[in-house]
Amino acid sequence: MDNKLNNRQSSAQLSDAADDALHLLFTDIFRSYEKPLSQLALKLCKDPVATGDILQDVFLKLWELRSQIHEIENMEAFLYTLTRNKVMDFLRKTATDERLKQAIWEAMQGVVQAPDPGVELKEFQDVLARAIDQLPPQRKAIYLLREQGYNYQEIADKMSLSRHTVKNQVSSSLQSIRYVLKNIFPFQ
Repeated sequence: MDNKLNNRQSSAQLSDAADDALHLLFTDIFRSYEKPLSQLALKLCKDPVATGDILQDVFLKLWELRSQIHEIENMEAFLYTLTRNKVMDFLRKTATDERLKQAIWEAMQGVVQAPDPGVELKEFQDVLARAIDQLPPQRKAIYLLREQGYNYQEIADKMSLSRHTVKNQVSSSLQSIRYVLKNIFPFQ
């Protein structure tokens, strides 16, 4: 009986030691690469706020892969590639958001230049408000927080969600709103 107990304690101690070593390794990697990866992300995306989000995604991904960290032959190349890919994801998403904002702005310009701008602008605002109201409650709350200027991580913290869930919900919100607006105000 004592032998089994000692084996369990030894296994637990080994597991704790391995966890501690992994934590130290991860901390060393973070300290070594945080600044150069931050500079790379900022150079590529030119957005200081997004740079922080991108770095968080990079190190979160590395943490998720921690059980395979010993298989990474060139950590620097791996992290630079991962950072570049995360920046590209951000730029693709931003381009989509910017196209929607541009389309809405252009549509609003057309409305403002109409013979009776007050009526058409009001109609556009009503349609936009209805499109937002049609969103599921959680998606609507996330979308509204984003419109108030919160970033993904702040929304995630505020709503006790993962950052990834927030990103997906914002993307889905924009698709839904775009669909409603395109059906009523066809954009060129």
